Amino acid sequence: MTAQIAADAGQQPDRKTRTHWIIAILAMTVLLSACAPNLAPRGPGAPDGPVMAEDHFATSDGLVLPLRHWLPPSATEASTTDSATATSGNEPEIKGVILALHGFNDYSRSFENPGKVLAALGLAVYAYDQRGFGEAPHRGLWAGSDVLTSDLTDASRALRQRHPGKPLYLLGESMGGAVVLAAFNSANPPDADGVILSAPAVWARSTMPWYQRTALWLSAHTIPWAKFTGSGLKIQASDNIEMLRGLGRDPLVIKGTRVAAIHGLVNLMDQALSAAPALDRPALLLYGEKDEIVPREPTLQLWAMLPKERRSEQSLALYSNGWHMLLRDLDAGIVLADILQWTEDQAQAKKAGAGPAPLPSGAGKRAREALEAFEQPPEDELSHAKAGTASDS
Repeated sequence: MTAQIAADAGQQPDRKTRTHWIIAILAMTVLLSACAPNLAPRGPGAPDGPVMAEDHFATSDGLVLPLRHWLPPSATEASTTDSATATSGNEPEIKGVILALHGFNDYSRSFENPGKVLAALGLAVYAYDQRGFGEAPHRGLWAGSDVLTSDLTDASRALRQRHPGKPLYLLGESMGGAVVLAAFNSANPPDADGVILSAPAVWARSTMPWYQRTALWLSAHTIPWAKFTGSGLKIQASDNIEMLRGLGRDPLVIKGTRVAAIHGLVNLMDQALSAAPALDRPALLLYGEKDEIVPREPTLQLWAMLPKERRSEQSLALYSNGWHMLLRDLDAGIVLADILQWTEDQAQAKKAGAGPAPLPSGAGKRAREALEAFEQPPEDELSHAKAGTASDS
């Protein structure tokens, strides 16, 4: 670029100057490559393959990820009995199984309250700490999108074996939703009957202004080890202030985020948004009007990119008083009631061959209206486009 500026000014650089610039550019390239974000190390290997135990999930490469679960009362009682009682025919009533993935810098405990509510209503809920988060190995280091999606696929198959014949749904919150989306566009997709995406992280580079993309790239390739807290951003994730204070006191919630991890998250969000057309399962997508974490436009773009042939079995929900942490907001009960109703509708729809019924909250109607407005340009834009076409002809 410097040579071009000099040429424009009528000052052609001599051979020595050009050589110096070439050397400088090559040196900078090497330095940036040396500072490129590194991924967390893989596990030592697991000859027995992935295994889901009572309190942990052992991955295919041998890492042990903490596991939490919330089971319906009868299932909890049965799990504490001996094997003879468990096989006596008094099988616990489990309507369905949910495998939940937490958001960025969070961990599996984030589903404690939603898990208890859904379990009391007949759903078995499982959640593990994803690599680099909570009490999982390599805390604070980004594992890589492919590794996270592979873990999800392995965990879904392990749960399918644990609860054969039961419908299995993947529930992803924020970053967890991005992992779910990316996994279904991978060569090894999860085994699931449907997905529930709560404010999925789809703020991809294609939806960011150029200066944000540039700043991220420069930071990730020069100071990938640097940490940021985001404390000065004045962003609110929920109206449940007591819950937010609890997260601030929780030592397992990451407070300082490495630039390399942010870079990895954005890579994942790129994959998640582009994967929308590949989502070939019944789905429930949730978003709050007051979300200050994931912008509205990328979310509407995600909705618009879902496969048209699947729209009859993919439900959208837009909550007028919902924030980013929909499952932990003060109005979380409304959202959880929609999730429960949707899972029950899936079982009925599978038998009857029909689509899901409207959501009890009415959030589905608001979502459809928002999507129609997003897909249909305003009249003045249409008129302007038509006028431009006429003038061209």
